[in-house]
Amino acid sequence: MAQDKLLRVEELLLHFRTQMGAVQAVDGVSFDLDYGRSMVILGESGCGKTSMAKAILRLLPRNVSSYTGHIYLEGNELMHLNDEEYRQNIRWAAMSLVPQAAMNSLNPVLKVGDQVAEPAMVHLGVRKDEAMAQARRMFQHVGVPADFLNRYAFELSGGMRQRVAIAMALVTSPRLIVLDEPTSALDVLTQANIFNVLKRLKKELEASFILITHDIATSSELADDVAVMYAGHIVEISDAFRFFESPLHPYSKKLMASVPRLRGDKEPDFIIGQPPSLLDPPKGCRFADRCPSRFEKCGQEPPTVDKEGRKVKCWLYV
Repeated sequence: MAQDKLLRVEELLLHFRTQMGAVQAVDGVSFDLDYGRSMVILGESGCGKTSMAKAILRLLPRNVSSYTGHIYLEGNELMHLNDEEYRQNIRWAAMSLVPQAAMNSLNPVLKVGDQVAEPAMVHLGVRKDEAMAQARRMFQHVGVPADFLNRYAFELSGGMRQRVAIAMALVTSPRLIVLDEPTSALDVLTQANIFNVLKRLKKELEASFILITHDIATSSELADDVAVMYAGHIVEISDAFRFFESPLHPYSKKLMASVPRLRGDKEPDFIIGQPPSLLDPPKGCRFADRCPSRFEKCGQEPPTVDKEGRKVKCWLYV
């Protein structure tokens, strides 16, 4: 196993048990993430992006029916760890999460400073005064005044709460930070400020990020690499420059064509139909029913093809 990658995910599978059957939320996902890189996971709502993040961080609900595959962090296999080892040594210590809605993740009856300091006390074993000093440094990094340590979440604006959530994710100096739609509930100006904070942190702390989003325009601000997810599969992985210039997969092309342009008269495109049900996904290519380039072979499962260092799961490139 090569250790030149920070994170390697191989054939990761996460299915949920429901009354109607198994939801195949993540179905054989594989990708690598280098040190100091930011990977953006793009895709429509319900495609499995958040479920994949939960599978990596092992934040699993009780109705999991299948959870298999391999997750390597700095060359070390994580799937062999039991839940307590994962909680103590990996989650929040080596990998942390910035959740989608900061207000829902912050305790309204505890001061935000205490909440940011807690992961350092639990996972690093430091005293409370040291943890509070570390929390103060993290507040400085994310642009939150130090006196906000003594405030409650409901006293802060949405942007400030999101910055507190980022500070909490950074307080243990993890090697990987997963951001799940970190700006989805914020106005455009606040979104821009948060992304400026993330870009600065990436440079200052040399951290690696996985950014989960369906917002193509804002994702380009942080992306070094792009992975496109559709119906539980990753259908394309590319460096950000080539992806935004010329995506390969028909679904990726449709996503890029749906983004409004500031210049030019071309109207945004749209994707016909809707994503398939993950209770019973179609055989073969899962995008075939909506794909303008569909042909006979698309009824079979497409292989993942290496195209000049980019990976695409499509029969068009075989």
